[in-house]
Amino acid sequence: MFWRYAKASSLEQLIRDLLDIYRQLLLYMDGDVEAALDQLEGIGDRYRLWRDDFGISEFRELLEKTGEVMRGAAGLEMSPRGEKALRKRALYDVFQKLAPKSAGEHRTPFAGGVGEPLEETRPFAYGDSVDMLDANRTLSNWVKRTGGDGGITEQDLEVRDRERSTACATVLLVDISHSMTLYGEDRITPAKRVALALTELILTRYPKDTIDVVLFGDNAVSVPLERLPYISNGPHHTNTRAGLMMAQDILRRRKAVNRQIVMLTDGKPSAINDETGLYKNPFGLDRRIVNKTMEEAVRCRRRDIQVTTFMLTSDPYLRQFVENFTEACRGRAYFAESARLEGFVLVDFMRNRRRRVR
Repeated sequence: MFWRYAKASSLEQLIRDLLDIYRQLLLYMDGDVEAALDQLEGIGDRYRLWRDDFGISEFRELLEKTGEVMRGAAGLEMSPRGEKALRKRALYDVFQKLAPKSAGEHRTPFAGGVGEPLEETRPFAYGDSVDMLDANRTLSNWVKRTGGDGGITEQDLEVRDRERSTACATVLLVDISHSMTLYGEDRITPAKRVALALTELILTRYPKDTIDVVLFGDNAVSVPLERLPYISNGPHHTNTRAGLMMAQDILRRRKAVNRQIVMLTDGKPSAINDETGLYKNPFGLDRRIVNKTMEEAVRCRRRDIQVTTFMLTSDPYLRQFVENFTEACRGRAYFAESARLEGFVLVDFMRNRRRRVR
């Protein structure tokens, strides 16, 4: 992430700029408010952002007054309001990257629901609500039939259907293995930003949907949504199989018609759980690990669970594995640089709303 610094034209503009930088820093600092504020203070000093009447102390007070932070044992911590503000900022950042016409809607290709009215009309049928009547087409039919002499009958009536919306259960799988920050390249931060943006999108626009987040490294663990700002990767292998198994178990308990897994990963599977514990092999593609992972891909296909994989590396060796995995689950795969990840994920997520899974 890069910022261009310029002298703020007013105190209000300075505060907006500082809040923007602060929230970006929170992602890099895994939700650590004090660490983010320390970095912000250094940035302010270096680029002379502070004013005589507004410095880091005043900014800290502002965060407390607005309720974005609260006092904790180790200093300032994010409050629920601060977590929501971070999700909203992530959603804004993601949509800012999209082309004007790329964002879809929460729709299916079927009619008959309670969404937006369709342009097409059809003859009135028993059980149709009167608020579906199309006045222009109805009057036109009446005039054609009677020449304007006589009353309107049922055969004149035409209605406009509405788009049918359907609920979706989503599990977001996030790779937290060591390679997510390998060789100085940060892939965990954009992946985390996507998780926050998807969560805010569903909570605000699609309240009937569900979203769960599963982190997978040596093992898989489900984390509550409020913990998203604090996730980070560690010295883990990549147990893709464990993540897929947990995701399927979560979706099995959901009653939504549509079920999908969105997986963000940058590496090959390098571990599985077996009768001896954790079997791992970080060198090459271990056939034993690959076969077990492919078995879960096939199970997802048989259970009508759509799997979309976003690969955060351009390594042709790993690309071949992902293509084979995608073929096994009959899903989708995207190969992107981490800097472009956010736009791809949300475009695909929203376009998936137009598909109805049997």
